[in-house]
Amino acid sequence: MCLAVPGQVEDIFERDGLHMATVNFGGVRKSVCISYTPDAVIRDYVLVHVGFAISVIDEEEARRTLAALDLTDELNELRTEAPIE
Repeated sequence: MCLAVPGQVEDIFERDGLHMATVNFGGVRKSVCISYTPDAVIRDYVLVHVGFAISVIDEEEARRTLAALDLTDELNELRTEAPIE
């Protein structure tokens, strides 16, 4: 099963020529490629699949999805991963 998780953009930067962002997934921060969502800005919510932001979504949709994932315990897997460097 493929899963895309919403997170909020906290910082935007470039790494090795790629448009990147620090994205907050309910307290877990990860580096994410946002090259597919060039219009994303700080405080936007993006839908992330395997390290790539695939769309910008509104805050209400992000909160509903995070609540559903929290109920299924999927967010705990993210919380146990190592933080970004």
